Amino acid sequence: MSDNAAAPKKQGRNNGAVVMMCLSFVFGMGAMSYAAVPLYRIFCQVTGYNGTTQRVDQVSSVVLDRKMRVTFDANVAPGLQWDFKPVEREVNPKIGETIQVNFTAENRSNETQRGQAVFNVTPGEAGVYFNKVQCFCFTETDLKPGEKLDMPVVFYIDPEIVKAVESKNIHTITLSYTFYPKEGPKPVASNEGGAEKIEKKL
Repeated sequence: MSDNAAAPKKQGRNNGAVVMMCLSFVFGMGAMSYAAVPLYRIFCQVTGYNGTTQRVDQVSSVVLDRKMRVTFDANVAPGLQWDFKPVEREVNPKIGETIQVNFTAENRSNETQRGQAVFNVTPGEAGVYFNKVQCFCFTETDLKPGEKLDMPVVFYIDPEIVKAVESKNIHTITLSYTFYPKEGPKPVASNEGGAEKIEKKL
C-alpha cells in the first residue's frame, strides 16, 4: 500500500522537474534572443560582416598612390519628413588618406523630429577596411521645424584592402545611410508660436 502511495508522489516530482526544465529552456531562449541583436552588431563591427564599417580613433600613417572611388547614397525611412542628401555624390581619395565629406538634412515637418542614421558599405567585403573617425551616425540627430543641418563624415580606407584576396580588386565603394525615426523631445513652444516661427522662416 505504501509503495502505491509513493508512486504518485514520485511521478508528481518528476512532472515538476520537467515543467521547471521547460520553463528554464523558454526563458533561456528568450534571453538569448534578446542578446542576439547586440552580439550580432558587435560581430559585424569587429569583422566588417554585412558591410559594417569600422569606428577608429586614429588616422592611417600610410597613404598609397592608388585611389578609391567612393560614392554616397542617402535615404529616409517612413516617419521622418526630412530631406537628406550628400553634398558630393562621389570622391576619389587615395587609399589611406583621411578625408571629410558632408551630408545635409532638413526637417520639412512642423514639429521637432529625432532620427538615427544606420549605415553600411557595398561591396560587403570592403566594410572591414572602411574606417570612420567621425560620423553623425554615432549619435541621434534632432531637427527643429525647418532646421537644416550640415553633418560631416571623416573616414579613410585602410591600405590593407589592397592585400586581401577578397578585396584587392575593389575599385568602387558605396557608403549608404538611412535615417530612421526615433522618439524625440516634445516641443516646448505652443503650436501657435511654432507656426509663427515657420512663417518667418518662409
